[in-house]
Amino acid sequence: MKTFALQCFAAAAMAVAAVSPAAAQELKIGYVNSERVLREATPAKAAQAKLEAEFGKRERELNDATAKLKASADKLEKDAPTLSETERTRRQRELVDQDRDMQRKRREFQEDLNQRRNEELAGVVERANRVIRQIFDAEKYDVILQEVVFASSRVDITDKVIKILNTPATPGK
Repeated sequence: MKTFALQCFAAAAMAVAAVSPAAAQELKIGYVNSERVLREATPAKAAQAKLEAEFGKRERELNDATAKLKASADKLEKDAPTLSETERTRRQRELVDQDRDMQRKRREFQEDLNQRRNEELAGVVERANRVIRQIFDAEKYDVILQEVVFASSRVDITDKVIKILNTPATPGK
């Protein structure tokens, strides 16, 4: 809904610009590439590093357990012709149970990671929005858009936002 409203506003701004060249010169529009901000800004990189530190060990353990499970499945496949029917069935059931447990752990890991990622990125997005607001106020923009199909480099202020985000925060802010 918010995106639709911004698109309508942008369309109206373009219509005003087409009708009145004088009005177009007075209208100041900016664009911020949010994906780039979340990929290149120092706070976003710090959040990603924090997540990797927090979840790296757990992910490695899951990958090791998955490799062991695969090795067990390969061993069962290799040994199957020499095993008794009951032993083969028992080992197959064990593998199915282990696989189910592994899938559950993988899902839990992914849910935890996604939740923490959302928490970390929310702080970065909040800070980026404050920076965008500062630029909006200081440079007297009429509108700053984040989601557009095309934007000219003339209106792209993403580099400004990233530069401000990359400056160390001063105490009290």
